[in-house]
Amino acid sequence: MKKLFTALAATVLVSSLGGLGVSTADAAAAPAAPAQAVARDCGWYYGTALTVRGHTGDRVREVQCLLRSWGFEVGPQGVDGVFGANTEGAVRAFQHWYGGLAVDGKVGANTWAALRS
Repeated sequence: MKKLFTALAATVLVSSLGGLGVSTADAAAAPAAPAQAVARDCGWYYGTALTVRGHTGDRVREVQCLLRSWGFEVGPQGVDGVFGANTEGAVRAFQHWYGGLAVDGKVGANTWAALRS
């Protein structure tokens, strides 16, 4: 029931954007800030070890899942546990969008904290 309500609310919100003079393209250009502070957690990894291009496994799955929770795409394979060019690009885009982070495509302690905020 909760999912149905959420989907219905999202549909109403998107439908109402046209009446506000906001195109859906503008709305989709950058992820929206969360309405309230939500601690994000995908359940794959809970640490903060440096995670970079070339890494694989659950740590990378956590990065990819968190990026998707913020609205950033990690490539055509989705959450696959491989930190390749698409994931690195998504990390850079997130770092730039979030602000206050080094835009280096690496997931260190500060980027982990931002992804989970």
